[in-house]
Amino acid sequence: MWSTRARTRAHGLVVVAALVLGGVGLAACGDDDDSGAPVTLRLLTHDSFAVSDDVLAAFTEDTGIEVELIPGGDAGTVVNQAILAKGNPQADVLFGIDSTLLTRTLDEELFVPYEAADLDQVDERFLLDDEHRVTPVDYGDVCLNYDKAYFAEHPDLPVPDSLEDLVDPAYEGLLVVENPATSSPGLAFLLATVDHFGDDGWQGWWEQLRDNGVEVVDGWEAAYNQSFSGGGTSQGTKPLVVSYASSPPVEVVYADPPVTEAPTGVIDASCYRQVEAAGILRGTAHEEEAQQLVDFLLSERFQADVPLQMFVFPVREGVELPEVFVEHAATPTEPLELAPDVIAEHREAWIDEWTDLVLR
Repeated sequence: MWSTRARTRAHGLVVVAALVLGGVGLAACGDDDDSGAPVTLRLLTHDSFAVSDDVLAAFTEDTGIEVELIPGGDAGTVVNQAILAKGNPQADVLFGIDSTLLTRTLDEELFVPYEAADLDQVDERFLLDDEHRVTPVDYGDVCLNYDKAYFAEHPDLPVPDSLEDLVDPAYEGLLVVENPATSSPGLAFLLATVDHFGDDGWQGWWEQLRDNGVEVVDGWEAAYNQSFSGGGTSQGTKPLVVSYASSPPVEVVYADPPVTEAPTGVIDASCYRQVEAAGILRGTAHEEEAQQLVDFLLSERFQADVPLQMFVFPVREGVELPEVFVEHAATPTEPLELAPDVIAEHREAWIDEWTDLVLR
């Protein structure tokens, strides 16, 4: 998700060059090690996964289990890799399934059911699967962000406070969005408009947005850092962008020189809720150890590490949030959200229809 995050995340990632890309495969996890050596679990993640070194080391110290992190691209790419290796997985546990991709993994029967030890500490609204094939780990919201300085310099133009405002000619050419066919936040924003306008109304809104000069790019990096004007490393001219509710605290944490106020704001009415989960891959030779790793992902120590490592919210109740997160992250009370089975039934058709409407 974040190029700004990447500056600090590299220390926590064990980069595996032999990932299943370009036809180069990892040794299958189904191969048992009878040497009596300590078990090393492979955790396949999207590129935005991060954990503090000392937190991960504590898991190894407590269990004797080493963890090798395998960053595999964005969430969609990671899921595709897991499906291609079904039954003979390149990892033991997968992290990063979100609610927009969940049904693909369940339909492919990728995961072994497991009810995590502290699952009773998680609000039921975050439970994605009654059979516990995946375990929720964090949640966050994809939202429209705006450049505070731009709107301060244009006092006659108010910050839009609804999706409807964006098709007003006053905002012509001011918004950049990501393509839902190639971007997770882009897909989430499309789903937000489907939820808000309904199955018979979102198309007309997107047609108006197209006619109002919306810019479409392939991914978040291009949208936020190249087209948007508001971030600390942003180089563009568009004061409105599809990003995250946690973008403002990222800007504060990584600001150089330091700042006390985020240069960006969030439009709460645009926010779409995403829940991320982990699952034990079917075919692992280390199922019991993988269960311990899933338990660790819900532990108080890991959950407290989540906000400032991945800039999302922990799902475990009672975890204290860092002050910078409390002060600057948006917390929409009624985020937009669609049920996973509804997404599964319509996702591809919605993307195709969007493509015909917006990119024709």
